[in-house]
Amino acid sequence: LLTPLKEKIKSFEESVESKFLYETRERASLKTELEQLHRLNEQLSQDAHNLVAALRGDSKTQGDWGEWQLQMLLEKAGLLRGVHFQMQESYADGAQQKRPDFVIQLPENKQVIIDSKVSLTAYEQFFNATETTAQTRFLKAHIDSLRQHVRGLGEKNYAHLYALNSPDYVIMFVPIEPALAVAMREDPSLFTDALDRNVVVVTASTLLATMRTVSFTWKQENQKRNVLEIARQSGLLYDKFVAFLDDLKIIGQRLDMAQGSYHDALNKLTDSRKYGDTLIGRAEKLRELGAKSAKKIPQEWLENRENQDDELTES
Repeated sequence: LLTPLKEKIKSFEESVESKFLYETRERASLKTELEQLHRLNEQLSQDAHNLVAALRGDSKTQGDWGEWQLQMLLEKAGLLRGVHFQMQESYADGAQQKRPDFVIQLPENKQVIIDSKVSLTAYEQFFNATETTAQTRFLKAHIDSLRQHVRGLGEKNYAHLYALNSPDYVIMFVPIEPALAVAMREDPSLFTDALDRNVVVVTASTLLATMRTVSFTWKQENQKRNVLEIARQSGLLYDKFVAFLDDLKIIGQRLDMAQGSYHDALNKLTDSRKYGDTLIGRAEKLRELGAKSAKKIPQEWLENRENQDDELTES
């Protein structure tokens, strides 16, 4: 009576032990994953801190970061470097060399020029300021920085470079969208003043939509070129086919001529009212007269002799 109860108790103990071991392993695995996540967060925080520190103190680093952001945006829009856009290429302007950040290629050999401008230092100070007076001072400095970028870009006069067929304006890309938004909210004339200098100020959201339109335009242009190439290749194929038909006609004519020559030669061998007057007949006559030879005229040619003799007999 006690045996079944002992077995059930043993089974229950094994089940509890198994679940305990499983939960222990899961807790250990979860602990490991949490530790890895913690290390990853620390690394991301450190990377972000390093980036902010670099962007704060070095205008060159800020410029490189802005150009990298712009390149990522163009590639995300479907444009390819070296095909649809070029980076930091030099163009002659009289005795000077000018180097816009990006030149976007458009169909029909047209271009659009984009320069990336980062205004971060004063904006970061404004963002972290707690006093109204400090916020006002840093915000004004931030707006002045953006206006300085607009003036500098307008004075470079990229749109009139001889080697480029671009509109009479350039695009100024501001990668930090909130930085532009707060400046435009405080100084709405910033955008129109930039237009007066032939500079269009954009952020990632507006530029991405424009560049996707450019990418779509290139796809349409490539399809158009493919259609034209198909039409050209079809014309070449048709011309080749007509030439092939002409060659076939010439070959047929020459085959007919060869067949006629063949029949003429054959007639010389076999065509005569009397078999002995044909070339085959005379050659066979020589053999019959005792001419020594290693070979003999094939039987089918000699059968023509019998047929001709029969025809002569009947006639």
